[in-house]
Amino acid sequence: MKQTMKSMAALALTLVLAHGSMTAQTYTAQYPKDVEKVAAKWVKRGAWKGTFSKAVPAPTVNLTDFYIQYTRNHRQWDALFAWLQANDLKALKPGRIPIGDSGLTASVEDGTNWCSEADLKAGKGSESHREKIDFMMVVDGSEGFARLDHDTSSPLGDYKPDVEHYRFEADRLQRFENIPGTFNIMFPSDWHIAKVKTGKDGEHVKVIVVKVDYKR
Repeated sequence: MKQTMKSMAALALTLVLAHGSMTAQTYTAQYPKDVEKVAAKWVKRGAWKGTFSKAVPAPTVNLTDFYIQYTRNHRQWDALFAWLQANDLKALKPGRIPIGDSGLTASVEDGTNWCSEADLKAGKGSESHREKIDFMMVVDGSEGFARLDHDTSSPLGDYKPDVEHYRFEADRLQRFENIPGTFNIMFPSDWHIAKVKTGKDGEHVKVIVVKVDYKR
């Protein structure tokens, strides 16, 4: 199982690199290097997993944000990972499922990637959240995804709890794919676009999405 998880993580990193998105642009929150090292070691030690063994963090997860938010809100994160481990995720029917008494709800989405290159050039699909964190785990298919470059993007000023949209340059997006065996997390500084077309496999994707409380 551990070897399989490592293989999936390596594949996810390959998909990020294949889209040519590893650049010096700013796609997520920045922290001092010593803090990032502490967070990376914490993630590697794996105490946050409990019994969870179905997936590993994707290369695009901001590990420092993960470390900070887990520390501030471990009750919800523990409940989330325990629920993911206890359920046959591929067998779940589309819909919303409460996760015990944690205050969390899992949204099971079974559909297709819809956001085309034309949509991206037209500035469609962007969002971020101030009060919630998007946790996403693909269980079948592949979800095309993108993060916005902070240096060339700006809020539209249309924030309504809990979504904000952005002006962005399509050629400055960080492009990657969410795949089975990994999970991704979008924190408030991860301005993002979901369900981007990948050009393969009929664009089918089944994904578990959970909105976790963001703690300041």
